[in-house]
Amino acid sequence: MLRKGLALAALGLALLAGPASAATSFEEPKDVHWSFEGPFGKFDQAQLQRGYKVYREVCSACHSMNLMYFRNLGQKGGPFYDPKYPNPNDNPYVKSLAKDIQVKDIDGDTGDVIQRPAGSADKFPNPFANEAAAAASNGGKAPPDLSVMAKAREGGPAYIYSLLTGFEEPPKGLTALPGKYYNPYFPGDVSGSWTGAKGAVPKGGFIGMTPPLSAGKVTFDDGKPSTVDQEAKDVVAFLAWAAEPKMEDRKQFGLGALIYLLIFSGLLYASYKKIWRNVSH
Repeated sequence: MLRKGLALAALGLALLAGPASAATSFEEPKDVHWSFEGPFGKFDQAQLQRGYKVYREVCSACHSMNLMYFRNLGQKGGPFYDPKYPNPNDNPYVKSLAKDIQVKDIDGDTGDVIQRPAGSADKFPNPFANEAAAAASNGGKAPPDLSVMAKAREGGPAYIYSLLTGFEEPPKGLTALPGKYYNPYFPGDVSGSWTGAKGAVPKGGFIGMTPPLSAGKVTFDDGKPSTVDQEAKDVVAFLAWAAEPKMEDRKQFGLGALIYLLIFSGLLYASYKKIWRNVSH
């Protein structure tokens, strides 16, 4: 009786939820090779530079990176690292990049809020004054911060790349509501995002972000073709670096520790054989 009662209760909840609350399945992320993959992987500095440009010229209009400072761009392993400037605050290129961005500050004499050119010690500016303003400008939901997005999302860089390059027309018979865009790699509930055949649930979902990339949207300084694929790969590499800027140091330390342990194990075994060679076991 108890089992029957639980089954009826579950059925009742399902009927109340209705088809509108059904979650979609979604495509697995595309298989992409990254230079920073594996135990010996490293970031491609030229790619990080292009990726920063895509973020600055496209993504930063909506997405913040609250954990990033301009000086991080010039630190070891960063997009604009120069060994001549071990202190990234002294890197002239980083200073130049920061100077092009206006940030808010307080006038020391009047106490008024002012705008001034950013310096290497400043954070990346937030595109909105607060979360409420961000939500109001984006259909009621604030765009997520991208500082650690490559680590925060299941699938990591491959998922973000697939999402950026995966926008397409909705399946036949379905229509996205205003402000919604179909993406087969976007997981989640599709409630209230589309109209069409009753009971139809598309693979993927509808996201409230317009397709951000297009061919030629960014001009790369190194002459690399500015295709959607290239822009997506470059900005994803930049986000992966931002999420783990010490990755290369971590891998080098791990390799050194492994070599040390192998040598230590060999010495320990040799010592064991020498000390106990004449002792019967």
